[in-house]
Amino acid sequence: MNINADLFLDKRLISVRIPRHMRTLNSIVFSFLGLLVSAQTLADGAGGFPSLWDSADVSLQKQLERTLKDLGLDKAANNRKLGVTIVDITDLEEPRVASVNGDNMLYAASLPKIAILMGAFVEIEQGNMVLDEDTRGSLTRMIRNSSNADATRMLNHVGKDRLLEILQSDMYHMYDPAVNGGLWVGKEYGRSSAYKRDPLHNLSHGATPMQAARFYYLLETGQLCNPKLSTEMKTMLGNPGIKHKFVKGLAGFPDAKIYRKSGSWKKWHADSAIVEASGHKYIVVALAEDSRGGSWLSQMIKPIHEFMVPEKLAANIH
Repeated sequence: MNINADLFLDKRLISVRIPRHMRTLNSIVFSFLGLLVSAQTLADGAGGFPSLWDSADVSLQKQLERTLKDLGLDKAANNRKLGVTIVDITDLEEPRVASVNGDNMLYAASLPKIAILMGAFVEIEQGNMVLDEDTRGSLTRMIRNSSNADATRMLNHVGKDRLLEILQSDMYHMYDPAVNGGLWVGKEYGRSSAYKRDPLHNLSHGATPMQAARFYYLLETGQLCNPKLSTEMKTMLGNPGIKHKFVKGLAGFPDAKIYRKSGSWKKWHADSAIVEASGHKYIVVALAEDSRGGSWLSQMIKPIHEFMVPEKLAANIH
């Protein structure tokens, strides 16, 4: 299976675990080797937390690649029709990352509604929006039930240009050309035309697995907004109202709690989540460009969950 070399599009992901105290030096060394270090590496380092791009785990990478091969999905990965990122965040200060086509940006349907959620809470924290019951209800329906009407309403409340400004800002880098893009919302969720497609791929609603994973990591580490608002955001991501993809695949694990946002349109299927179970916590994101993509995601989450939350460990915790 020849997908490890294409772990990230720009080949910057370090293939060994590096202690936190050496990560800054590592970035400097690799930049002199001609491997460009994005501003994202610095942005993710806020509060003492590492960049996910500096947190590759060889063992986890092998498990992910073996899982895709066992499921017969290695061809889709090699053809860049499937991208997956997983991040073990049981220890938030020592995330372990594995990714296949992590920087490959695809049309992501409703998944980028997490960008609208983020933009709304940035504006709420800055005093430009009020989190009243009406706004809370709209944001919750947008995430849990994937309401297009509420997504469009909240998008316009934040402001279309303002949201893109937040996503591309030096504070967040949620869309960054240095890592082939990321989260993008350039169209209302409805029949209207796109007002601003992303400059790299001409997508109206797009994401990369790594950037979607970063959203959840920044949320968990308090780098998106203050602790109270972070809790509000995570609550909205919980209790998903649509039972497909990752939620369907995790149905056999009753102790698993999932906080997620998915998306589907025609042949594009995406899901993204924080999963908590038996003392373990991980982020998983998958984007597929294939009519079978929804079933791929339901199939892959079970073996991923099993190696992210080993049965022996789970049994010992109960």
